[in-house]
Amino acid sequence: MDKKKWDLAALATIPLMMTLANSMLLPVLPLMQKTLGISAIQTSLIITVYAGISILCIPIAGYLSDRYGRKKIILLGLTITAIGGAISGFGAWLLSSHIYLTILAGRLIQGIGAAGAFPIVLPLVGDMYKREDQVSSSLGIVETSNTFGKVLSPVLGSALSVVVWFLPLAVIPILSFISIVAVAIFVKAPKQKKNNRDLQSFLGTLKNIFFKNGLWLYAIFFIGCMVMFIMFGFLYFLSNTLEDQYHIKNIYKGLVLAIPLFAVCVSTFITGKLIGKNKHFMKWITIIGLLVLAVGMFVCGLKNNDSLILFLFLLFIGGIGIGLTLPSLDALITEGIEKEERGTITALYSSARFIGVAGGPLIVSTLMKHDHWLFYMFAAVGLGCCLLTLAAIKPNASQ
Repeated sequence: MDKKKWDLAALATIPLMMTLANSMLLPVLPLMQKTLGISAIQTSLIITVYAGISILCIPIAGYLSDRYGRKKIILLGLTITAIGGAISGFGAWLLSSHIYLTILAGRLIQGIGAAGAFPIVLPLVGDMYKREDQVSSSLGIVETSNTFGKVLSPVLGSALSVVVWFLPLAVIPILSFISIVAVAIFVKAPKQKKNNRDLQSFLGTLKNIFFKNGLWLYAIFFIGCMVMFIMFGFLYFLSNTLEDQYHIKNIYKGLVLAIPLFAVCVSTFITGKLIGKNKHFMKWITIIGLLVLAVGMFVCGLKNNDSLILFLFLLFIGGIGIGLTLPSLDALITEGIEKEERGTITALYSSARFIGVAGGPLIVSTLMKHDHWLFYMFAAVGLGCCLLTLAAIKPNASQ
């Protein structure tokens, strides 16, 4: 593993930079709404458009990475992301009209590029190592980089917006360029078996994979989607509540937003180190994580909004649950699929996660005035995912 530390470090910049490019905007959305004079739903579309187009493009990127090579697709995706970021950032800076539509157009292009970046990192890490414990540990590092980006993003986004409101958009090309250079120089992708199958035969193989492994695959797809839905949902809710109810703004708001994300980051790192190659352990860690998340969300629904400290503590607990869940899901799906189809399957899993990213802010924006029922819904979803894990993921039978 030490021989590939620079490869892994370079790959870890991708989820870090991609997360910063998206999550940096969460604390800035209320400011964008006021500056551009748009509605809450229009504001949530700045996140949803990015995630929505990624959902459609990720499976295509996965197929192309299986056919033409992971590194090539990652570099292409990062380049497209930089172009989309430039359109949004410079459009907001230079245009005097149609700023909102220009931002959305740039975010659309950015989402197309993002589809070929982080989602392809997961199968590439799986390709790089032969031992399952090395794969699990490395995926834990990649997921930790992703969650560390979420910790850093509200602070950095808030700090940049103090300079000028569109600066979090304008720095996206710079972040993408850092990852492009790192991947181009340090990543030495293992040689893939040449995959010359046409799309029809590939889809036939994919159908057979789902026929053989369908139940546990569908379960992991759904659980990954719902975990991201809850996380981005409560982050959107917290961002707006801090500003509207507690009058906490700018970098102070970013620091508060980082509290539950810090819990996600630390528990993700520890979980990635602990799970090894024991799939039964991964399953039970996932169950425990989802149960912790559900309890945290349920108590949030019971709480009185006057106590910010209690609210943050409960979200911190929920963040621990998320951090227990994500590395286990990553490892289960990456190690459970053969290398030839790994890119496409993990890409579909990433698409499912992006559905949650897209849906969280959009749904929450319509339920902001019904916060108790919102958190009861999160709790019910978490508990349902817990029961689904118990019933559908059976390592002995499927893997």
